[in-house]
Amino acid sequence: MTAPAQTAQQRERATTIFEKSVPGRRAFVAPELDVPEKPVGDLLPASARRAEPPRLPEVAEPEIVRHYNRMSKRNFDLDTGFYPLGSCTMKHNPKLHERLAAMPGNARLHPAQAPARSQGALELMYNLERALSEVSGLPHVSLQPSAGSHGELAGVLLARAYHDDRGDTARTKVLTPDTAHGTNPATVTMAGYEVVKVETSADGGVDIDDLRGKADESVAALMLTNPNTLGLFDRNIDEITRIVDACGAISYYDGANLNAIMGITRPGDMGFDVVHFNLHKSFTQPHGGGGPGAGPIAVSDRLEPFLPVPVIARHEAGDGGPTFDLDEDRPKSIGRLRGFQGNYGVFVRSYAYICSLGAEGLREASEVAVLNANYLMARLRETAGQHLPVAFDRACGHEFVLSGAPMKRELGVRTLDLAKRMLDYGYHPPTVYFPLLVDEALLIEPTETETRETLDGFAEAIGEILREAAHDPDALLNAPYTTPVRRLDEAAAARSPVVRQPLSG
Repeated sequence: MTAPAQTAQQRERATTIFEKSVPGRRAFVAPELDVPEKPVGDLLPASARRAEPPRLPEVAEPEIVRHYNRMSKRNFDLDTGFYPLGSCTMKHNPKLHERLAAMPGNARLHPAQAPARSQGALELMYNLERALSEVSGLPHVSLQPSAGSHGELAGVLLARAYHDDRGDTARTKVLTPDTAHGTNPATVTMAGYEVVKVETSADGGVDIDDLRGKADESVAALMLTNPNTLGLFDRNIDEITRIVDACGAISYYDGANLNAIMGITRPGDMGFDVVHFNLHKSFTQPHGGGGPGAGPIAVSDRLEPFLPVPVIARHEAGDGGPTFDLDEDRPKSIGRLRGFQGNYGVFVRSYAYICSLGAEGLREASEVAVLNANYLMARLRETAGQHLPVAFDRACGHEFVLSGAPMKRELGVRTLDLAKRMLDYGYHPPTVYFPLLVDEALLIEPTETETRETLDGFAEAIGEILREAAHDPDALLNAPYTTPVRRLDEAAAARSPVVRQPLSG
């Protein structure tokens, strides 16, 4: 196949803003001071002052605008097209919530402001905690963790504190299914425990016999995602938490896939002691790009004494209504997990989302996410089932996994090659090669915000790419063709990354 001519972005892909710099060129020149100049030494200690000006590019204002505009077009985002990135819930987030988070009372509130002068923010956070408590079925919530993985760490540290408080210090292991998110075993190791893998059964759930054999008095906790990373709700969930409870361990629920069950069932009702939420997945906080996240945790009564400090306290104040404060006097707490109280702008967006949808709306969001996933799975059986069969062929939750093993064997095309070619068709590829127990895996999550026409178009595109691979596999092996950069040597980039540009002079 003859590669298309280079696009304009591909031609200039190696030109950086620093290479466009011209000494002395300026985008802005500040006016003369109309107030007395204050020596910098009065403002900053010598240790905090630069020895020389920062080496920033010297360019005109139009070049700055064009630079950021070009950079924005090099990203594939939800405003560009369908983004079915399994396990990450890349869905549309209402722009209205950005306006709310940017309101002066929210965006300009100083993190060190006294509680007495932060009553509105504390009330919003308290109300968000109550809403998350209702969604999870667990009575106590902390908003402190900064991300899902941080929430995981908080949950396992709470389990450790609980066991230590009871003098039960011989527990050294945490059970994690082999379908677990990659952060789960990392969290276990950081918390000082040993990871013990639990096998997956033929139907894609936890192998109950393997769990029974490993759940003993050396186990501190089980970490479980439900629906799991295969997109499957575990049919034995009640039995699983009973087994864990019987051996004296804590049941931890990874809430990464909560958007499949919101308003339908609750982790607390399944028997879990702690759950973390990904507000950037289920509750409208934009996801990706390295921006701020939040991973609040909800816990049962027996873990409440160990929650991070400070805890938001609500006090009745007669006719004046309730007041809110920060409670630091918690002697059994695992301590503070981060500076200040968390990523407040995330809380505003998530609280706005919950208030705008209400209980019925949250349930509908989950129902449509599950409906879309099962519909797309059925469509892909039609257009791609021969080469991309469903790994565990039963009704799924909000996501599902295909196996590209037949495609690789029969067409000589890997899952990665298919993913690269999808970019030329205007679709971001799904997650590839995860979960690890599925050969040549594609993990697909359409979310609740995509239309039926979008899902049909995606399924047809996969079918067309497979037909292309059958008569011209090189078309996939050399893809993509239309992106800002062509296929990169990802192994070399990982082993010898170039993360800065040398500057002359």
